[in-house]
Amino acid sequence: MQSKLSDIDLIEQTLAGNQSAYADLVKRHQRFVFTLAMRFTKTREDAEEVAQDSFIKAYRNLQAFAGQSKFTTWLYSIVYTTAMTFLRKRRLDTSSIDDENNFIQVENQNAGFENNMAENKSRSFYLNQAIEQLPADDATIITLFYKGEQSLEEIAVTLGIEPNNVKVKLFRARQRLKEKLVRNLKHEVNELI
Repeated sequence: MQSKLSDIDLIEQTLAGNQSAYADLVKRHQRFVFTLAMRFTKTREDAEEVAQDSFIKAYRNLQAFAGQSKFTTWLYSIVYTTAMTFLRKRRLDTSSIDDENNFIQVENQNAGFENNMAENKSRSFYLNQAIEQLPADDATIITLFYKGEQSLEEIAVTLGIEPNNVKVKLFRARQRLKEKLVRNLKHEVNELI
């Protein structure tokens, strides 16, 4: 019965004390929240932590949800800020692209990719791989727009920027995604010719 209820109905039930209603909200949105967290953190363990923290923050602040936007927009903005905070706390190590170890790692990844191409021929695989290679901002906008099916306005609310900026960023992210796909699939196309 709970699965037929809208997000707003489940929120109202949760605020009235029905804990299972919030569990249903989590079940409904956990896959996409995890996917979005994964775009930022790049590791499963970190994405799980960000997703869990996001749902806890959403639960604690559920009474603040005003219903002026979709629940998913509100939730994804929590995921975004939680991921940014998580990444800042981790103080990710940066290294030069001239570093010989990085070059060797990239070469090894490319060699591994070529060896696995026969096993991984699906469009989804190549698309997800290309999205993972994008900068976090680009991957987020692509994920929210295409997988989250959010409008430019909803993405603007989620990311805290103007809709026109989202439009420009989405355009540029699509261009970068296309470049990654062309580069990744170049070997595949050559095999077909």
